[in-house]
Amino acid sequence: MKIHTLEQEQWLPIDIGEAWEFFSSPRNLDQITPDELGFKIESCRSDTMHNGQIITYKVMVFPGIWVSWVTEIKGVEEVHCFVDEQRIGPYAFWHHRHTFESVEGGVLMKDLVYYAMPFGPIGSLVHALFVRRKLESIFSYRRSILENRFGAGSALDAVAG
Repeated sequence: MKIHTLEQEQWLPIDIGEAWEFFSSPRNLDQITPDELGFKIESCRSDTMHNGQIITYKVMVFPGIWVSWVTEIKGVEEVHCFVDEQRIGPYAFWHHRHTFESVEGGVLMKDLVYYAMPFGPIGSLVHALFVRRKLESIFSYRRSILENRFGAGSALDAVAG
């Protein structure tokens, strides 16, 4: 099983408290997710993120094909970081670490995603043809939404293998 990575950094001209308030609320996920994913939170028992929190969603992976996605929130360090890990969903493996760092004039937000595709060679082909570009477009969409909401900054992108 090949583990892929996706990394992104974005500077936002807000303080770390405002960044944490927005990103630590699971209910804000739909605001930064493209409409074509049909992203729907099905179960989220708390509006405040905490270790062990289970969140269930539905996402549309192809037109008309819906998949359940269950994540667990882990490693919460208030105003600094948290991890969402897939328990059930479209990937063989998904680990997404979100970090926030106070920097001059704002906050540097970083995403580090490790993921693997199911279905062996077929999954590798689907990744090469579709999934990688789809994930990059989702993060690009998110970048644009966040710039519109909080203001543009000097953003850095680093996407790797």
